[in-house]
Amino acid sequence: MRVRTRIAPSPTGDPHIGTIYQALFDYAYAKQNKGNFILRVEDTDRERFVEGATQKILSSLKWFSIEPDESPVHGGDFGPYVQSERLDIYKKYINDLILKKEAYLCFCTKERLDHIREEQIKNKQQPKYDKHCLNLTKKEIDDLINKGTPSVVRLNVKPGIDIIFNDLIRGEIKIKTDSFDDQVLLKSDGYPTYHAAVVIDDHLMKITHIIRGEEWISSTPKHILLYKAFEWDIPMFAHLSLLRNRDKSKISKRHNNTSIDWYKKEGYLPEALTNYLLLLGWSHPEGKEVYSLDEFIKKFSFDRVSKGGPIFDIDKLNWINGVYIRSKSVIEIKKLIKPYLIYDIENKKLEEIIKLIQDRLKKLSEINDLISFFVETPQIDQEILENIISKDKIDEICDISYKTIEDKGINRDTEETLRNYAIEKGYNIGDFFMIIRIVTTGKKATPPLFDTLSIIGKKETLKRLKNGR
Repeated sequence: MRVRTRIAPSPTGDPHIGTIYQALFDYAYAKQNKGNFILRVEDTDRERFVEGATQKILSSLKWFSIEPDESPVHGGDFGPYVQSERLDIYKKYINDLILKKEAYLCFCTKERLDHIREEQIKNKQQPKYDKHCLNLTKKEIDDLINKGTPSVVRLNVKPGIDIIFNDLIRGEIKIKTDSFDDQVLLKSDGYPTYHAAVVIDDHLMKITHIIRGEEWISSTPKHILLYKAFEWDIPMFAHLSLLRNRDKSKISKRHNNTSIDWYKKEGYLPEALTNYLLLLGWSHPEGKEVYSLDEFIKKFSFDRVSKGGPIFDIDKLNWINGVYIRSKSVIEIKKLIKPYLIYDIENKKLEEIIKLIQDRLKKLSEINDLISFFVETPQIDQEILENIISKDKIDEICDISYKTIEDKGINRDTEETLRNYAIEKGYNIGDFFMIIRIVTTGKKATPPLFDTLSIIGKKETLKRLKNGR
């Protein structure tokens, strides 16, 4: 049996980080088993449909190097790969269920359904449909159809059945059908519900393994009922833990940025973000924290997938992104920062700057803040200086630094001369050089001071020492 996995996002906005998280596992399992990874677009929710969202999904997958084997763009033998283009297919199969008495037409109004629900809640009963329309005669059904009465199609769920399935991550799961509603399969507008469409599509597209978020665990028995009603083979299921905020709630825009576009704009490398997402959901057998997608594909197994809700920690992501940035060559970094750089810097000087700041760069969007003092005269906060040392001492440090650099230039000898002066005069060495650093760069933290001043240049350094106190 050829392994076939899929993701099936809805085109309702910017691609979500959770979609990519799931896609990485689907893609890896398919590739590990020399199978196929499919993208299907589930666009039956027409009220939330956003034009251009499908292309954004494809673009994001490509950015992460997890391009599908089959999709609306790539084509394939099991299309169409967009649900709104498959409406006739759904109607055909749902009508088959009606003929088999596994589903039935329901003509109940919203008012009646609301009334039933209110009564059940008042009587402390499980709110669900009362099967009223299951007992309509053929004549009653024909009369309602002839009158143009709106209808939906419901699955005829039998009570008292144990649905048991083996989750590849969580083991055996057992749920009884007593609490199940007769779910709607086909809405009055002719569009299928998610539950109907997903089962029909997964079967017809020969999906063998459904890897998705844990929020679908409660729906899986409903899907299994549909597979059984159609008399189809049931695929394997694996439910990933949801990414969570620090307060353990499901990851959301309120606590974390969920849009892939945001991560692109902030300057996260796709291979670093990939590594971090995999690290959240899976533990490397050798305890590694930094590894490639290719290595993940080789080492992947479901028994190492996390069952707990992984916390999305932006600080840990920044650390991993920094690791990947540090692994790049100066030439690669120069190319990567180009879209972010607001300064026009001569090529050789830019390369020297990159060598100094590369270890400090956690994301590409930080580049201008990290290098601004190399190209712009900084604004000096006198209050910060005077919180370190008195005004007369600041002037003395600037004067001796100016004279020494004017005489000797910027080199190790100059640094040693100033260090000896500080010791001789009883200065705290750290405070002494901190004053020089702030006056010349405007910052308390920079790359090594004299390497930094060397790039700033003697003339500009002297100007800053003269004017910055």
